[in-house]
Parts: sequence; structure tokens; C-alpha cells
Amino acid sequence: MGKYTISQTDFLEGEVLIGGSKNATLPILAASLLCPDKITLKNVPNLVDVSNMCNIISHLGGKYNFEAADELCISLPEITEHKAPYESVSKLRASFLIMSPVLVRYGKVRIPLPGGCPIGTRPIDLHLKGFSAMGAKIKQGHGYIEAKCPKLHGANIYLDFPSVGATENLIIAASMAEGETIIENCATEPEIVDLANFLNKMGARIQNAGSDKIKIVGVDKLHACSYSIIPDRIEAGTFLTAGIMCESDITLKNIIPDHIRPIMAKYSEIGADIKEGDNYIRIKGKCKGINTDIMTMPHPGFPTDMQAIATALLCTTSGRSLIVETVFDNRFLHIPELNRMGANIKVDGRTAIIDGAKLTGAKVKATDLRAGAALVLAGLVAKGKTEVENIELIQRGYENFDEKLRKIGASIKTTL
Repeated sequence: MGKYTISQTDFLEGEVLIGGSKNATLPILAASLLCPDKITLKNVPNLVDVSNMCNIISHLGGKYNFEAADELCISLPEITEHKAPYESVSKLRASFLIMSPVLVRYGKVRIPLPGGCPIGTRPIDLHLKGFSAMGAKIKQGHGYIEAKCPKLHGANIYLDFPSVGATENLIIAASMAEGETIIENCATEPEIVDLANFLNKMGARIQNAGSDKIKIVGVDKLHACSYSIIPDRIEAGTFLTAGIMCESDITLKNIIPDHIRPIMAKYSEIGADIKEGDNYIRIKGKCKGINTDIMTMPHPGFPTDMQAIATALLCTTSGRSLIVETVFDNRFLHIPELNRMGANIKVDGRTAIIDGAKLTGAKVKATDLRAGAALVLAGLVAKGKTEVENIELIQRGYENFDEKLRKIGASIKTTL
């Protein structure tokens, strides 16, 4: 397992080019399987999770290749296998999105229960209830889900919780179902809008994506297209946090400021100096270090994927701050590791109580993707050296994370 060795960094300066969104790319890759023609995706991040999804596509009979560093072409004229491989699915939560296009095109699908980061319970019952409402016969057992349906039909579906994954899976399925589907209480994240925009460019008829009530009229076929993925708002939020934690003058480019407005609004409360333009933001100077309280919420609230990263930041502020995690039930695994670095954090249920402290370098382990990024940022301000192990988890969601940090002045070395 690889590791990052980070030394305290006094100043960050320069530009960071934010890559394509991991959380938009994966559902769009799944949705591309609805079309037998060649699909070209641009602004695709070169990540382990993307590679795992491509391996699943290959197993199903598809072909893919990177025609440029961030341009991926996919074609699946015929689905030759309706069973997804356990080896790839077990590594990737988003692999469950393969269920909808395979079911639509093949009439049946068999997929292992998905894996991913151990951040808490993420049940798939909302996915299955939606598929059942659209006519699929579901069978569960021995770690697998099986679904069969010659032709899905439209339905009125109300989600008990605005699940991003369930919303994505059902949008994909409904795009070629017979008749009209309405999904209520659905997720409104920017990645949902990106998925709908991609499908519409292929010829789908999806309305109101980004609201809590989406209408989809099924079509008989979809056609080839070229599409550019939105920038990664969590990567942008991560580098924004790095700039605020360190004395900085950095500019983040290739971003959509509206996508990270909940993050910027909260960080402004602690005294961060953030200037924004049409497709960039600039962070200048160290924040005033005022404490604040954060509650994670579905979009447009503060994103749960930023919770661990914000925790690292609040360790450096004065006074007492609170973070309440409302989305996942096991997303405080980074806290014992931050406490090893001298942080003063106590956990009470779903609330983390953070008292400002001076951090010192230590050997720590990434417990999941975002937790690992949080430990790296903590290492930038900790006195001495910090070693972060299990960096393969971090590389699942950040392309060239260490290189981008070094480019703006961070002292970080990589050992593989």
C-alpha cells in the first residue's frame, strides 16, 4: 500500500485545474450503455473508479479507449453478458448503476451487491422498489440481485429519501421505458442534472432535473453523441479547503461556482477571503479562524462528501465547532486519525464536537476516500511530518492529487 509523506507547508500559490466530476462520470458511463452507437465523453477524470467501471463495460461486451488524456470513447453494439463481475462491482458503489441499462437492453440482469467506501449504510431498496414499480421482477439471494423484465413501463415513483444513486438508476431506466415516469422526492445534485443533460443529448425526454420532481417520457432508441462532463465540485471544495487552511494565493480554474456555493457560504463564515468569477475562484490569505457549525444535507445543503475535509479545517479554528452528519451513519472514521495528530474531537452519535488545537505530524491511515484527503490537508498545517497510508483510497477520487498539491507549493512525497 502506498503512502504520502507531507511536511508542514507555509504558503500555497498558483493555479489548480479542477478535473471532471467522478460522481457525474460514473452514472454517465452507465447511461452510455443504453446506446449501441459510439459515445464520446470529454473532461473524464483518469481515476481508479473510472477504470473499474470501464472494466465492467468491457465484461458486458463493450469497448472503450481514451482518445486523449480526458476523452473517453465507448461503444456497446450488443450486450453479450448480463452478469456483472464480482471483482469489479465489489470495489465500486456506482457499479449498481449498471443494473438499469443492462435490464433495459437485455431484459434481465444479475449483479452482486455493490462495494465502495465503508462510510455507512447505503441500502438499495429504493432502487429495487422503483424497478418493481416499472414492472421488473426482483430476486435477491446469495449476495446477488436479479431482475427480469422484457420491457419496463412508466410509473409514478416516490422516493422515501432523496437518494442520488436511486434517482440516477431510475432516470436511466425510465429513459427507454414505455410511457411516462414521474420520480418525486428525488435527488437534486448537479450530477443528476448532468446525467439528464447527457441523456437528453442522446435523444431522451427528461424534464425538470435538478428539482425534486422529474418527468421522463420513454423513447424507443437513443443515438450517439459527444458530451463534456461537469467539473468535480468535491475536488474544487478540497483545494478550496487547502487554500483556506494554509497561507495562500491560489486560483481554482474549470469550476462552476454555483455548484460549490454551499461550501463557500460556510467557509465565508469562518473568515475566508474567496473571490469568484465565471469559471474560477481565488483564495487569498489565511482565514480568520472563527469557529462555526456545519450540518451535512442533501443538495443544496453542505455536501456529506466534504464533511471529513471540513473537519480538518475546523481543527485549526479557534473555539468550539460542531459538525452534524445527517446523510451517512458511519462517516466519522477519520476522527481517530485526526486525534492522533493532536486534534481535539469528540463524537456524540452523529455529532462531532471540535475544539481548535495545534496539529502535529503522525502516521495515519486513510479509512475512505474523503477521509484520506482530509488527513493530507491536516498534514499541510501540522508541525513536522505526516505519513498518510492507504493512499489508493484517495486515488479513487482525485486525479494527480499529489502533483497538483506540489504544483502550488505543498511539500508532499509519494511512495508506492
